Amino acid sequence: MSELFQRGIVDTQRLPLFAFFVALIVAFVFTRINVRLIRAETRWWFKNVNVGDMHIHHVVFGVVLMLLGGVASLVVSGLSVGWHSFTAAVFGVGSALVLDEFALILHLRDVYWAEEGRTSVDAVFVAVAVTGLLLLGRRPLDWTESEGIWSGAGFLVLNLVFAVVTLLKGKIWSGLLGLFVPVFGYVGAVRLARPGSPWAHWFYTGNKRKMARAVRREERWRRPVIRGKIAVQEFVSGRHDLPRDRSRDLPREARR
Repeated sequence: MSELFQRGIVDTQRLPLFAFFVALIVAFVFTRINVRLIRAETRWWFKNVNVGDMHIHHVVFGVVLMLLGGVASLVVSGLSVGWHSFTAAVFGVGSALVLDEFALILHLRDVYWAEEGRTSVDAVFVAVAVTGLLLLGRRPLDWTESEGIWSGAGFLVLNLVFAVVTLLKGKIWSGLLGLFVPVFGYVGAVRLARPGSPWAHWFYTGNKRKMARAVRREERWRRPVIRGKIAVQEFVSGRHDLPRDRSRDLPREARR
């Protein structure tokens, strides 16, 4: 195992990326354990951080750690692999704290335990998946010099177009994976779009037959997958069952 780690991570200069990857996962898991225990009002555990009447969200600490880790990484990257890995780990912890409240940034209100809060878990899962692919040696829109400049450029553009079309069709995972493994982008681009996607809004609105096919496929295949994804999310992060009206702690003027 140590020899495999040496060849696959250290020798390929991926140790800082590995440190970021591990720190991201560990910090996210610990954060979710922490907030679930706080929500359960466990006596022997930590409480929310408050300054007077103001609640300090952990995204604030995440931003600070990302700045510290990012700037420090720029300083030490050429000096020491060990210090570079340490700063990458600090950046990973900060990233976990920020992404864990990604939904708050997106909606500009506290939706942590509301249904919209699942977006934060999706963001963390995407970050973990992309970093994992990078650790395995995959590169987005990768091509080798042996393919030639023009053929390589054409390959890049083609893969990017298919990936963007797949994303516009509402297939986030297929689109992102298509940047690393092109076949996912090819398949996602030629198949029907999801009913609520921008692609369906642009091209299916006047085509009732195609929209009906997309809805049937969504209900038959996509809904069971979504239910399974939600089950995994709630196992990891807790139940997002807070009613929407209780999660809106900011006035309308502050959300504009």
